[in-house]
Amino acid sequence: MILYHGSDVKVENPKIIKSEKGKDFGCAFYLTPIKEQAERMAKRKQRINNSASAIVSVFVCNEEDIKKLNYKSFPYPDLDWLEMIIKCRTNPSYKHDYDIVEGKIADDAVGETILFVIDGIIKKEDALERLKFQKINSQIAFCNDKSLKLLKFKECYEVK
Repeated sequence: MILYHGSDVKVENPKIIKSEKGKDFGCAFYLTPIKEQAERMAKRKQRINNSASAIVSVFVCNEEDIKKLNYKSFPYPDLDWLEMIIKCRTNPSYKHDYDIVEGKIADDAVGETILFVIDGIIKKEDALERLKFQKINSQIAFCNDKSLKLLKFKECYEVK
């Protein structure tokens, strides 16, 4: 499987960097199987950090090896997915037991719906109904050093 990581720097040796901001699946190294999504993220990082470059680092990973670890897949947004994201986003120190989590990404449009749930404006079930109409991209979170060892750097390229 080919996976992409968009940034403003080349990443050959991925690391998990603790963040004060809660991420969808907690502290992890995030990748996507969608090349265009990684390119958009690279351009976004370039803009946010006022950097000279937008870089996509490409990794290879054996899909069977992923499934040998403590792996959780959310193939579509459901209550378990929503609850995981709410826990991880509202508490940056929250730690689940998974080595790798794969699922839909809560981008800006989806994130707004999740904030409505967190703020008590809408119920979780209503949020999921609303999310059926969103185009939601995919992400894979490598959550610990054991999972990072599965990633093999292949190449990187600059997004123009």
